[in-house]
Amino acid sequence: MKTQNTHKADTPIILAFSGGLDTSFCVPWLQETYRRPVITVTVNTGGIDAPAAAALKEKALALGAVEHVMVEARPRFFQQVIRYLIAGNVRRGQLYPLCVGAERGVQAALLAEVAAQKNSKLVAHCCTAAGNDQVRFEIALRTIDPELEVLAPVRDQAFVREAQLEYLESHRLPLPAQGSDYSINRGLWGVTIGGRETLDSLGTIPENAWVVSAGAMDTPRAPEQHSIGFEQGIPCSLDGKPMEPVALIEALEQLAGAYGIGRGIHLGDTVLGTKGRVAFEAPAAEVLLTAHRELEKLVLSAQQSRIKDLVSGFYGDLVHEGKQLDPVCRDIEQLLESSQTLVTGEVKLSLRPGSLFVEGVSSPHSLMAATKGVYGEAAGEWSAQDALGYSRILSLPGIFQSRAKAGQDGGSLT
Repeated sequence: MKTQNTHKADTPIILAFSGGLDTSFCVPWLQETYRRPVITVTVNTGGIDAPAAAALKEKALALGAVEHVMVEARPRFFQQVIRYLIAGNVRRGQLYPLCVGAERGVQAALLAEVAAQKNSKLVAHCCTAAGNDQVRFEIALRTIDPELEVLAPVRDQAFVREAQLEYLESHRLPLPAQGSDYSINRGLWGVTIGGRETLDSLGTIPENAWVVSAGAMDTPRAPEQHSIGFEQGIPCSLDGKPMEPVALIEALEQLAGAYGIGRGIHLGDTVLGTKGRVAFEAPAAEVLLTAHRELEKLVLSAQQSRIKDLVSGFYGDLVHEGKQLDPVCRDIEQLLESSQTLVTGEVKLSLRPGSLFVEGVSSPHSLMAATKGVYGEAAGEWSAQDALGYSRILSLPGIFQSRAKAGQDGGSLT
């Protein structure tokens, strides 16, 4: 259970800290077991305001950490991950916008950066053996620095909740808040909620279990109209007011969350190969992905959209599995970034209880406005004879197949 002898006696363990039971337990346990100082690190990829940050620091120090580091990572999370999820219109299983798992690579990278700053090769996470995050963290950490020693005591020692609580109580250390029936993870791109209802495939969580939109369906709001502006695929304005992406996303979460927009329960394949189910709330992701998709339809060619769809699904899988540091992700990101060159314009939306309606879209690069024709009304770019010839040529494969099936030939070519 001891660390390798290559580490100096005073080398700290750098622990990813969220303030929940698992990470609270790991602070004193790691110190007691390895006889080393523990530095806790919280990477804010969303969902942590100033009071919450102060409370996390106070808790970590009370548990025995020699230092607590809070890293502001929301802009980095957007620039390195979310912008590409938007560019690719990425939804896992055609539904889930990778609310929380997408941030693990950024968190692991920053955990490794803090370790380097503290001259440590010892990092720790408190993931269990049952979930995806253990794999995401360890793939990322070992890719960033193969020399890191990664400790995972909750998983490797199979600690259960009751044993952790008993340990904290016996050491007279602060206990995390108890009483919730749901496991909640919150980040910039959304919230995931796990509970007894998600352990099988049969039902949904109750109205009061939703985090951002609790009660939204009890007192439905009147519809509201809003507009989202994009500049080369990057969301840049709300109702005509310029905003930085992080601030815009946080504003949309409150605005659309009040309507219960972005709720879902995702049933899919875990990194470990089993089926899993989780409830999620992603109001901002729902608005931005929907708006961006419609703007792309106006400015991209059919071939661009098809190629993007092919690589975007693969990119989403890599991010979900914690492999976003793989070089192939940089290749895909280059394609996605190139595809966004003309994705500039405005999307008008109507927010309604439980739904989002796209009212219209405009762009200076509109392919619809670029034609002299009007769909279903006037050809503009071609004559009736052109259309007849085009239809006749397109029908040739079907004609040949029908003749071949009937054992006929096309007659003499002379």
